[in-house]
Amino acid sequence: MNDPLGDMLTRIRNAQMRGKSTVITPASKLRAWVLDVLADEGYIRGYEKITGEDGHPAIEISLKYYDGTPVIRELKRVSKPGRRVYMGVKDLPQVRQGLGVSIVSTPKGVMSDAAARSANVGGEVLCTVF
Repeated sequence: MNDPLGDMLTRIRNAQMRGKSTVITPASKLRAWVLDVLADEGYIRGYEKITGEDGHPAIEISLKYYDGTPVIRELKRVSKPGRRVYMGVKDLPQVRQGLGVSIVSTPKGVMSDAAARSANVGGEVLCTVF
């Protein structure tokens, strides 16, 4: 698999289109850090580390819905393996005039764009959520 984070985001999108309450994805530190940001911002209920059916570590993500519609309306991968996107603190994008969140991998860890601005750090823009 070339893009594990993109795979996780696609699994979340597909599960929400089908109305699933949970989705399982292989475990990794980067995926857990991105899920921490999504949980802190209120886009998912949470996640739990489990052992998959094949014995490998996995993550079970609890999706969040409001009146039957998914809370996450749009989930886009920005920085891809073929084209990395790095931005300074002054250039960090605002998603839908601040209603959405950009998830940024910084030297101080993976955080939302607002947290990166307050910490005065830039980094690789992983994805945007609205």
